[in-house]
Amino acid sequence: MKVKVRYFAALREKVGAGEEMVETDAKNAIELFHQLNKRHSFPLDSSHLKVSINRHYQDWDYGIKADDEIVFLPPVAGG
Repeated sequence: MKVKVRYFAALREKVGAGEEMVETDAKNAIELFHQLNKRHSFPLDSSHLKVSINRHYQDWDYGIKADDEIVFLPPVAGG
């Protein structure tokens, strides 16, 4: 299935793009993260990220389906 993955901050810098369409057989967000981490060597572990699926925060074991939009959100510092 294909899903859209969006990246911000350090993940965006590492991937070199703000989003990508991904062909995956992952059943949930954590499986997808691990697949993408093998490809991109993310600078952050999933324990430091939140995941949003179709614009709603979800648990990492939440199931994904074709055409979902998955966003891995790193911590944000501001001032």
